[in-house]
Amino acid sequence: MPHVVFIAPRFLENTNRYLRAFAALDGVTLSVISADPESAIPAELRPRVAAHYAVADALDGAQITTAARAIAQHVGRIDRLTGALEQLQTPMAQCRDALGIEGISSAVARNFRDKDRMKDVLRAHGVPVARSALVRSVRELALFVGHVGYPVIVKPQAGLGSRATFRVESAADMAALSSKGAKPTAAQPLQVEEFVRAREHTCETVTVRGVPVWRSGTRYYPTPLEVLETPWVQYCVLLPRDADDEPWASFAPINAAALAALFGKDANTAAGTALTHMEWFLREDGTALVNEVGARPPGVQIMPLMSLAHETDLVADWAELIAFDRFAPKPRRWAAGAAFFRGHGRGARVVSVSGVDDAVAAAGDALVEMRTPKVGQERNEGYEGEGWATVKHATTEGAKRALKALIEHVQVRYG
Repeated sequence: MPHVVFIAPRFLENTNRYLRAFAALDGVTLSVISADPESAIPAELRPRVAAHYAVADALDGAQITTAARAIAQHVGRIDRLTGALEQLQTPMAQCRDALGIEGISSAVARNFRDKDRMKDVLRAHGVPVARSALVRSVRELALFVGHVGYPVIVKPQAGLGSRATFRVESAADMAALSSKGAKPTAAQPLQVEEFVRAREHTCETVTVRGVPVWRSGTRYYPTPLEVLETPWVQYCVLLPRDADDEPWASFAPINAAALAALFGKDANTAAGTALTHMEWFLREDGTALVNEVGARPPGVQIMPLMSLAHETDLVADWAELIAFDRFAPKPRRWAAGAAFFRGHGRGARVVSVSGVDDAVAAAGDALVEMRTPKVGQERNEGYEGEGWATVKHATTEGAKRALKALIEHVQVRYG
């Protein structure tokens, strides 16, 4: 019976979905590490939790290691240490290294979390990526711009999605980086790369000990960077009806090569049992570039979309994958998509929401779930917005029409 330790920094709605999935597995001993007390575990799940260890900071590798060591002494040897957040990947790897737990090591975690190292590893294995560098000063940034030209993208070395990512198109933009907290220094180097004019897609891949056994993929409308640069824009994520549709079919060999490079010699171990989230660009000339790769489940509603399209529960499937090294692929039966609602204005709260009834009517039977922004709701500083909706349809075009109806009708204002 495998002993799985799940790290839940806080027992929030999304984290609890993953916790429930592990708790529902027969033949698993489940323990939990969290910054929340044991009393915060959902009541129905407490009988399934063999041990809980509270830490001050659930993203700290040393604290996770102390907790895991105590759990192992109390419950027994830990077979899997896991968590769904991007920020957990490095501290979990540090704990695995310290305690000899099978899974992604610190060296492999750095391949995924350190964006400069990621690009170097991919280049070394012939995987196409944008030109990039790690810069430690404005002078080094200027030298890179002198080599590739404007515009360039500046981002953290260990970024999260597109947060704290900026497009630099001029010397004035470069000078303004300091006011945005994005000035490169020796203590805080930044990743800079050429700006790629292309359509942005994702590729979600299930690997079992390094062997790809299932792929899915979505398209961003518009790109995450454009969403960050245009705070009011409503945006969508679309998962097409046909699993083997282009351009994802042509991208599959690049996807496989990239994952093999990043997992390296650990690919055929438990480290290579994963659901990965790869963002990639498709240029007008048909060539593809890998942008970033995460060794964890995707965000922006992609897990629910894959569940809808394949008539399954991908969160439960992921839990089974991690606990038992097994995954049963299911056929894709639907197209699916998510629309994200964001507002106009400079205020800190939502002051009006309109068009919801019209949006629901226009989306019709394709609408699956909708969480509309509420008047008085605090403005979300991230790119997810204050509300969202998911759709599914028998055709890709049908899903597109439903998404278009949602973002055209729902209007949100801040004040």
